[in-house]
Formats: sequence, structure tokens, C-alpha cells
Amino acid sequence: MTNIGAGEIIYDLRKKIQQVQSDLDHLGEPPMSMPELIESSNLLRSNEYLSKANEKKNELLVTYEQYSKSLEDLLSTVFDIQKDLKEILKEQSALIPSKKQSKSKPKSKRK
Repeated sequence: MTNIGAGEIIYDLRKKIQQVQSDLDHLGEPPMSMPELIESSNLLRSNEYLSKANEKKNELLVTYEQYSKSLEDLLSTVFDIQKDLKEILKEQSALIPSKKQSKSKPKSKRK
């Protein structure tokens, strides 16, 4: 009925997301062209940065996809539990004898 460890999976994925975001932040800004270097060298530096940034962004997307899937699974489990609890409540309510209203005595009118 419930997935034991679903919370751990979500926690681990959240940590991974934070780590990848941190790695991406550590890459900083793209390198600026240096006039003393030749154009191809500047392009290589820029390409290296873009490759690393792209790799981290792809990793981040994959991790977010896993994270979203885990949250959906957890939410589905919560809805299943809610449904089960409603059914239990209905069954228990049916077992409680209904109380008959006691007949009230008519009040005498004062004259």
C-alpha cells in the first residue's frame, strides 16, 4: 500500500538537485575573450564552459524529472491512504447504532 522509503528518495533527490545547482553556480559566468589570445583559443575556452554548463543543466533536468516522479508517487500513496481511511470511517459509522430521538412530552399551556 505505501512505499517505505519514499521520503528518503525525495530527500536524496532534493540533495542531488542542490548539489547540481551548486556545481552550476560554481561554473560562474562564461569566460570573457582575452585580446592577447587568438580567436580560436577564445572559442575553445567558451566552448568548454558551454559544454560543462550544458552537462550540468541536463543533469539538473533529469534529477528534477526523477524528483517530480517521486513526488507524484508519494501523492498517489497519500490519496490511496485517504481513500482507505474514508472507507474505514464509512464502515465504522455503519456499526454505530443510530440513536432514536426520545419523544418529547408536550408542554402544558399556561392559562
